[in-house]
Amino acid sequence: MNVVVSIPAYNEEATIAAVIRNIKGVLGKHSSYVYRVLVVDDGSTDRTAEVAKNEGAVVYSHPKNYGLAEAFRTEIQQFLKLKPEAGVMVHIDADGQYKAEEIPLLLQKIEHGNDFVLGSRFKGHIESMPLIKKIGNKAFSKVISQITRTKVSDAQSGFRAFTREVAEAIPIISGHTYTQEQVIRVIRNKFRMAEVPVYFAERKGKSRLIRNPFEYAIKAWINILRIYRDYEPIRFFGLVGGATFATGFALGLRLLYFYFTTGIVGHTPSLILSVLLMSVGVQIVTFGFLADMIKK
Repeated sequence: MNVVVSIPAYNEEATIAAVIRNIKGVLGKHSSYVYRVLVVDDGSTDRTAEVAKNEGAVVYSHPKNYGLAEAFRTEIQQFLKLKPEAGVMVHIDADGQYKAEEIPLLLQKIEHGNDFVLGSRFKGHIESMPLIKKIGNKAFSKVISQITRTKVSDAQSGFRAFTREVAEAIPIISGHTYTQEQVIRVIRNKFRMAEVPVYFAERKGKSRLIRNPFEYAIKAWINILRIYRDYEPIRFFGLVGGATFATGFALGLRLLYFYFTTGIVGHTPSLILSVLLMSVGVQIVTFGFLADMIKK
């Protein structure tokens, strides 16, 4: 099996060498694997790229820090460009929280006929994870499971393996929810998916993902709404439009109640607001149907 192990890295000078060595040490023991290590340096300001090259990795560097989604897109692009053509890409983080020793577990699932394999932290062992991140990850996975009607325990996992066919068929579009987007589209494109339990170690040093737990929580829920908007537009716009219409309708009923009980005619601002809310509600629901027609 021809494998590319891809690592996105941003200022990971302290850990990238050990991660690459561990990967080479593990895959070097398996004669059935022909492998290369690809590092996408996302505009690091330290020696990440230099260290990765010294360890024998193929390195592609961004001119500046674009973020995880753009780095992941570049990983897939470079994977598809590598010659001779590799059949499987393994994505693993540069901070050493996932164990290189478990890469063969994902590859074995590919060998058994799966197209896409997630390393599930929640089915395996989590050494340490902030509570707010754990809640967010579980919420994401629940949403993905509802949308795809497939049980997914860890849609956020950065430890995943997939075939060349998946990489070619599913370009990443989202700049915010790329991990979940890939899972959703894998399932909807009828590729075979599996999960394997993996170990998730405590990060050495301060996380760059969770600088502020409240900011993380807000962004997580915004991304959940984005997922519903993009993949379940009728449900998303239906709920928003329905709530808006219901508010206007309730206000209108209140005005009718006052009219029939008191005979008072008036409340013009409230009447205008009621009509406006109901009109906007109908338009939002219509947007949902239109979005459902044109969604990818």
